Amino acid sequence: MKKEKSGKLQTWSKKDIALNIVVYVVNLLVIMGLFILSAYINCFTDGISFKNYMADVRKPLYLFVMMILCVAIMAVYFFFEDRNFMKSAKNSQMIFTVMEFALIVCYALGKFVNIYLRPLALVALFTLFLTNRKTAIFTNVIFCLMVLLMDSFTNSGLDASYSSLLIGFTSGMLAIYLVGNEFSRWGVVGRSIIISAPTVIYLTLAHFEYGLPNFLASIISGASSGFLTGVLFFAFISAFENIFGKVTCFKLAELTDHKSRLIRKIITEAPGTFNHSIVLSNIAEACALAIGEDSLLARTCAYYHDVGKLRRPEFFMENQTDKVNPHDDLTPELSTNIIRSHAQDGYQLVLKHGLPKEIADVCLEHHGTMPIFYFYGKAKKFTDGEVDIAQYSYYGPKPQTKIAAIIMIADGCEAAVRTLADRSRDSVTKVVRKIVSDRMALGQFDECEITLKELNIIINTVVNSLTGVYHSRVEYPTLTLEGITEESPLVSGGQDAKIEPGLIEPEKKEEPVKEKTESAPVAQKTAKPKTTKSKPKQTVKMQELPIEEKDEK
Repeated sequence: MKKEKSGKLQTWSKKDIALNIVVYVVNLLVIMGLFILSAYINCFTDGISFKNYMADVRKPLYLFVMMILCVAIMAVYFFFEDRNFMKSAKNSQMIFTVMEFALIVCYALGKFVNIYLRPLALVALFTLFLTNRKTAIFTNVIFCLMVLLMDSFTNSGLDASYSSLLIGFTSGMLAIYLVGNEFSRWGVVGRSIIISAPTVIYLTLAHFEYGLPNFLASIISGASSGFLTGVLFFAFISAFENIFGKVTCFKLAELTDHKSRLIRKIITEAPGTFNHSIVLSNIAEACALAIGEDSLLARTCAYYHDVGKLRRPEFFMENQTDKVNPHDDLTPELSTNIIRSHAQDGYQLVLKHGLPKEIADVCLEHHGTMPIFYFYGKAKKFTDGEVDIAQYSYYGPKPQTKIAAIIMIADGCEAAVRTLADRSRDSVTKVVRKIVSDRMALGQFDECEITLKELNIIINTVVNSLTGVYHSRVEYPTLTLEGITEESPLVSGGQDAKIEPGLIEPEKKEEPVKEKTESAPVAQKTAKPKTTKSKPKQTVKMQELPIEEKDEK
C-alpha cells in the first residue's frame, strides 16, 4: 500500500489522452459483454429463451446507460483527484482488470455455488495494496454499484438486490481499514476472516425477520466468503504485480530478506557496503516515517542504493580490509570515473534482476550531480591550470522523489559521522546540517517536492539515529593484577572472581611474600596484606586481564 500523494501535475500528451479514451471505452464494452454473457448463461441453465429475455430493450438500455455513468464517474474522479495516476493508461487498465476479474468470480460463485459466498471485498483488497487507501475506497463503491447492476440484470435470485450493495460496501471498508496494515500475504489471509462479518450479520437478521430457505448453507457460505477473499487475493496478487509493474509491501518485504539473491551477493562480495546499507536503511526508514513517506520503500531503496559497487567492490574504502587502496596508483580522472559509475551500474543491475524501477531510480539519483571533492582536490594538486569541477561530479539526475532525497542525505551523513573522532550530539548535528546545507546550495533538491519543514524534520531524525548508532562508551582503566595470594577472592574462587583458565601460573614454594596493594579496586577491598611465618604461602603471577568494553545501558 502506497502513501497518498498530491504531487505536481504532470503534463499530458495527446497520446496519453487517446490511450485513456481507448481504455475506458473498450472496458465499458467488455463489462457490458460480461453482463450479457451472464444473462445468456442464466437463460441457458434455466431453459429460458435468451431472445425473448432480451426482447424488452428497456432492460439492456437501462444497463448500458448506468454503466456509462459508472465509467464516466471513474474518469472524472481520477482526472480531478489523481491525474498523475490516470496519466498512465496502464494504471486505468489495471483498475478495470481487477473489477472484471472480481465480477467474473462473483458471478460464477453466486450462480453455481452460493450467492453469499461471493468475495465482494476482493476489489477493495486488490486496489488497496496496488495503489492506496483513497483509491481503494472509491473503487469499492463503484464495484458495489456494478454488482448491483449485475444482480438486477441477470435476475440472480437475490431477494433484496440492494443488500448486495450494503454487504459489498461494508465488507470492502472492513478490508481496507482492518486488513490494510498487514504486511505478509498469509497475514492478509488470516485477517480476511473478519470480512465475513457483514454477510453473517445480514443473514442472521434476515432469517429472524422473515426466514431464509437453506439458512444453514447460506450462513456457512457467508462465513466463508471472507476467507475465500483472502485466498483469492493471496493467489493472484503476484500476477497483478508482475503484469502491471506494481510494487506492493509484500514485494518490498521479500526484497529486504537477506536470502534474496542480490543481498546475498552484496554480503559475500562487498561486506563493508552491506554494513553501511544496513545502518542507512534504519536511518532512511525513520526519516520516511517522520515525513509521511513509504517507510518500507525507503528501507528497500537503502538496501540496494549502492548495489552498483558490486562491479568493482575493492575500489571503495569500506571494502578495503587490507589497507591497500587501488586509487593510489590511478589518475584522479580514472578514479572519478570508477567511483561515479556505481550509480549507473546499480541502475542497470537492479533492472537486470527484475527489481522495481523505483529502486533503480534511487540508485541513479542518490548522488545527484554532487562533486567528488576528494579527487577534485587531488586533480588540482597535479595541475597549475583551472580544473572543471563538472568532470569530477556525478552524472545525475538529481533526486526526483522525497525518498531519493532522504537516501542522499542519510548516505552522506552516515559516511561523514563515521569518520568523526568526537561523535557527541553537537558534533553530529553540525555535520548533518552542513551536509544538508551544501546539497541545498548545489541545488540537489530542486527537482523533488521536499520542503524546508521536511528537511528540518529529516535533520533531527538523522541526528537522533546517528547518535544512537555511534553512541559514547565508558572508558575503562587498564588493570594490572600482580602478587595476589590465594586468600584473595579473585584467586580462591570467590563470587566476584571471573578469571579465565590458564591465566594463573603458580611458582615454586619459597619464602612468603607480602601481598601488594597496587591491584584493582576489587582486590584492595577484599585482600589484606599478611605475613605468615608458620606456613609458607604459595604466590602466583597473574597476567593482565583483558577488560571488555560494555555498552552503556
